[in-house]
Amino acid sequence: MVNKVLNFSNAFILTTLLSLALIFGSEQEIKAQDRNVIQFSGIIIDTDSIGIPGVHLYVPGTGRGTTTNYIGFFSMPTLAGDTIVVSAIGFEKKRIVIPANVEENYTVRIQMNEDVTQLPEVTVFPLPTEELFKEAVLALNLPEERNAIDYRDLYGDKAMEQMLRNTPYDGTLNYRYMQNIQYERMHQRYGSWSNPLLNPFNWAKFIKSLKKDDDD
Repeated sequence: MVNKVLNFSNAFILTTLLSLALIFGSEQEIKAQDRNVIQFSGIIIDTDSIGIPGVHLYVPGTGRGTTTNYIGFFSMPTLAGDTIVVSAIGFEKKRIVIPANVEENYTVRIQMNEDVTQLPEVTVFPLPTEELFKEAVLALNLPEERNAIDYRDLYGDKAMEQMLRNTPYDGTLNYRYMQNIQYERMHQRYGSWSNPLLNPFNWAKFIKSLKKDDDD
């Protein structure tokens, strides 16, 4: 008999909760249906008037939202009176309320402010104290210059010259070589190269250097 009473009471409580949920849910649906559907669109910019991509816009608790494209533009359906949360990494969060007197479209331009967080200064040392660091530096054994290898004496001038001719260019030399070629092509496009032998100032410098050598 007691079990039947408990089962009846549990069933009554469950039925009451379901009825209340249906009543409140239907009221919320009726209120949502009474509000107009607004196409909310616009652009989100920073303090320099540059569009911010990847900004999130959403209505909390509804599952409705969108994200700005690569130029900061967005467009999403909303209801009149909705509160839109605008958030992005590195910027302060904002909330936009859709006006109730808007009929179909609502366009805005939202400016986001940077959220700057100042972190305390951190000084990194390989050793726990400055005194120990100084002792480690003073105790460091550096190789002496006399122990350095002189490859010219080891291989000889001819071997070093052959290695220089046969060693391929690295990335830096290839880049410099291509830059020189592009410079020459650009210079030849707007004018021909001048012959240094036809320059009288070069001849004057050459003669002056010969006289200087004779005087010495």
